[in-house]
Formats: sequence, C-alpha cells, structure tokens
Amino acid sequence: MAKLTPLAKGLIAVTILSITAAAAWQLGVKDMVGGDNGGGDGPVFGDNDNNDKGGALGTPGNPLKVSIVSFHGYAPALVANGNSLTTQPGSIMEQKGTNVELIIQDSIPTLAEIFTSETAHCAWRTSDFWAQEHPNLRGNDLDAKAIMVVDNTQGADAIIARDNTIQSVEDLAGKKLAVLQYTPSDGMVIDAIDNSAMSARKKNSVDMVYVNAEEGTVGVRAAFESGRVDAAALWDPDLSLALKAVPDAHVIYSTKTATNLIYDVIVCDSRFLDDPANTAAFQGFVAGWMAGVDAAEANPDGAVDALIQNEEFFELLAKDEGRPFIKGLFDNLVWTGVEDNARILGMAGGTNHYERLYKRFDVIYRKAGALANPNSPVIEPSQSFDYRFIQKLVDADASAQTEAAKPEFVFTETERDVAVEKEAQLTKPITVNFATGSAELSKRSMQTIDEEMVPLIENHGSAYFQVSGNTDSTGSRGTNMKLSKERADAVTQYLIGEWEFEADRFIIQGNGPDAPLCPESEWKAEGYEDLEACRADNRTTRLAVFSR
Repeated sequence: MAKLTPLAKGLIAVTILSITAAAAWQLGVKDMVGGDNGGGDGPVFGDNDNNDKGGALGTPGNPLKVSIVSFHGYAPALVANGNSLTTQPGSIMEQKGTNVELIIQDSIPTLAEIFTSETAHCAWRTSDFWAQEHPNLRGNDLDAKAIMVVDNTQGADAIIARDNTIQSVEDLAGKKLAVLQYTPSDGMVIDAIDNSAMSARKKNSVDMVYVNAEEGTVGVRAAFESGRVDAAALWDPDLSLALKAVPDAHVIYSTKTATNLIYDVIVCDSRFLDDPANTAAFQGFVAGWMAGVDAAEANPDGAVDALIQNEEFFELLAKDEGRPFIKGLFDNLVWTGVEDNARILGMAGGTNHYERLYKRFDVIYRKAGALANPNSPVIEPSQSFDYRFIQKLVDADASAQTEAAKPEFVFTETERDVAVEKEAQLTKPITVNFATGSAELSKRSMQTIDEEMVPLIENHGSAYFQVSGNTDSTGSRGTNMKLSKERADAVTQYLIGEWEFEADRFIIQGNGPDAPLCPESEWKAEGYEDLEACRADNRTTRLAVFSR
C-alpha cells in the first residue's frame, strides 16, 4: 500500500512546524491564524446550522467540538458517540449529557490555529508532542490543559531492523535509521540512544536519516522496505505494514516493553475549561469517552465498524488489508479507561507517569531545537493537566481505585529467567559511587539511583532487568568478581526496598572486569580522552532491559 496515510500526512504539519519554528516565532503566529480555519478541515463555531440554535456548551445547538485524526486509538470516542462523528440519540455521550462533534483534521493544525480560529474546543496530542507545543501556545497568549489520557501505546511504536545482526539499541551504532523528525518516534529514539551503553562516539555514529517531511511516515516505511536504511522508527499502521512487507524485519525496541513512554491525551482550550458554566459539558465528555472505552473493549468488532464507517482511511485500509488487520492493531495499544488514567496519573499512589514524561520530553525537545522559542519558560507539568474530571470519576469508582493500585503486569521468577536468556533491548551504564572495597550505598549513590536508574525502570513497565556490577581490569580478579556482585545486590535491594519494585523483575550479576564497555587497550580508538576515562566507564553499574 503506497498511499500516504492520513496520520502520516498530518504529522508532516508537525515536522514542518518544527523546522520553521524560529521563523514563525519572529513573524508572530498569533497574527497569522486569526482568519484561518485550521487547514479547512472543520467548521468554525457558528458556521453550521446546529450552532445557530445556540445553547450551553455541550447541548445539541452548541456541541463540544474535538479535533482528532484518523487513528484507531480514538475508536472509543466514535463508539460513545453512537458510531458517529456527531452525538446520536441514545448514544453513550447523550446519556452522559454532552453532545460532541468529532472533527477529523488529518493535516494537524497547531493548537494556536485550532483555538484562535475556534475550529474546536479540544484536540488530541501525544504527551510528548504536547510538551513540545505547550510553550508555543503560551507564546501566542493562549493556554490549554490536558483533561484525560485516551490511549497508551504498548507495541504500536517501535524501532525495527532488517538485519538479524541488529538486535538491540546498541547495535544501531554505525547504522542508518530512518525517522520522521520531532515526532513521538524521534523522541523514542532519542530517549533510547541516550539511555544506551554506547559511548559518545558510537551514539554520534548512528546515522539518523530524517525523511522528507512531505513523505511522512510512508516515506520512512518506504526507505526501510527498499533497503535504503538498516532500521526505522515507526508507529502503526505503518509499523505493522513494514513488518509484514519485509521478511526478516523484526522489532529491536518498542513500547511493548517501554509501556510508560507514549500516551495520547485530549487537550482543551483554557478559556472554555476555566468557565464554570462549561464544567458539566467537559465532565460529560470525559465520562462518555471512558464509557466508550468499556464498550469498545467489550465489542472490538463494533469498534472496527465505527472506524470504517466514519474515517475514509480505515475504509481504504479495510479494502487493502482486511478487517482482521485493523482489529489486530488494537493489540498494540491500550484504550485507557478510568482505572488506567488513575494509574498513569498517580491517583492511586505511585508515580505520575504523565507528568514525568511531560518533563522529560520538554528537556528532549528543547535540546533538539523543536520549540518555536527555545527560551520560552519551562512549564511545570502540573500546570499542563486539569485533573478535575478524571478525579471525579475515580472518586466515584471504588473498583477503579482498587484495580489502579495493583501492578499493571505480573512478574515471575520463571518468566524472568527465560527473558534474560534473550539479548537485552538496551543497557544503561550508571556511575554509582562506592567507597574503596565497600558495597555500602552512600546518600550520593542513592540519589544517582533515584535520578538515573528509577526513571528507566518506570519507562519500561513490563520489562525485566539485570543489574550488574562491573570493574576495570586493575586489582585482583577474584576480589573484583565478589565485590561487583555485592554492589549489584546493594543497588537491587535499594530499588526493591525504597521504590517497591517487584523483586522478581531483577536478576543480579557480578561481572568483575569481564564485560568492559571500553576495551582498555583500545581506549584511543574508542574516542576516550585517556585510559582513566575508559576505565571509569567499565566501573559502572549497568541496568539491562529485557522484554518479556
């Protein structure tokens, strides 16, 4: 299938926006969008017959308008609307008291364009994309907040390779990797390489092939399928299509393991969120979408119907690949209901993964030059989400609270032992300092674990881990072997005791000097300043990530 998918075409707009961000900032985007309708994909408020009737927000005469793209993650909204883009009589949304109009904008105009033109009150964003765009929105004298997490990719985003010698992120050194810049795929790749065991020289040797923005993700897939690149970062459906097209194609790293890395959220204009008169409309919308998740999960074939009936892209995809292909896409993505939102947002205890990622990707994209104004103030993650609506549903649902407090995945020693027989998807070296001859953690060591190791574990919600202690080649090998295992054990016990990670997720290894990251006799060729710098890398504690 050579057609440009709607989501790929839409993300072209994201990429072009990023590439031309500095120029747009100087011109003043807010002065340019006043008369635009966000790419012409949807009606402006007041431009259709229903809106002429007026009424409170969320009534039939004034529906809550939500900009989405052709993506299977939003099937629950269609189901909740009565298998329609507009709220149907007797539908879940009508029962929840909010009329909703879903507007498909596969060109993905900026939030500034959508809100200034009054095309929609709300729009989809991935959590990383939102962190990138939020400062730009503030720069246009506007603001918004996310109001719910609607899906969690768990396998729908991946780095794939053609060559069977490429089995881990570290194996990408010296290889060509195709990606669409400043998209979730790019963020995933940056995060994975940054956390890998590659030296600085090897990280720089990864040849990032940024596909022409006009080609979009189809261009990334074409580069991979033609053999012009060794690997590619893609998301569904192009991911599944590429794996299907290339016989030896395989996943080397994905959100199947990094389950807490990419979320989709719905972001709404603060001018409407802050008006108390609209609270009931937004509450009904969130409640309706959450109920739509339950309905779609109970009848996935009905969710396929909703996509095919309302989105031309899925109608064409069904003709090309068949309905089972579309239904199979659901396996790589979680429609996030009330209990999932409670877990992701830390409402049942534990980490607020949404805020953690918002902060992480703000750093990533600022460093990558993706912000229109790189000097824009950093926005606190808590200011980017309006928790009222999900919190009300959680408070009223004791079962959701109970389920959200449980671990999302079950871990067993038996499964762990099988998992670690495979190659690690990536390995992060971390300098955990110990006193000479000691395996006792200092306060500084604990802080290093908190800041460098814990976030990687939290990213990889379904993974198993090997914690290994390592030394350089100096000193007694026997002493080094014993001490390295004792240090790995001390780190692991801290993770289990202080952070309450499941013990069965970890296996401890003492490597001594036997697993050097830097061959000490070749430190110059490896790009190190001196032999001591090489040895310092070899003395790191390492956290290896294994898929189940």
